[in-house]
Amino acid sequence: MAAKKPAARKTATKKPCPDCKDAGQTSETFQVGARKKHDSPHKQEALCLTCWGTGEAPTD
Repeated sequence: MAAKKPAARKTATKKPCPDCKDAGQTSETFQVGARKKHDSPHKQEALCLTCWGTGEAPTD
């Protein structure tokens, strides 16, 4: 049996997303309260809308 060739490596480097810093998620505050809305001291994770969670900069 013939020896396997090593897998070809991609030479192009991926640029990290400027908004989420290669994480794919951003943390944001949210508002609570029915009438007098105020910002909660807690944060929630949200999908980065720039890279759609991939962590790579868009190629435009």
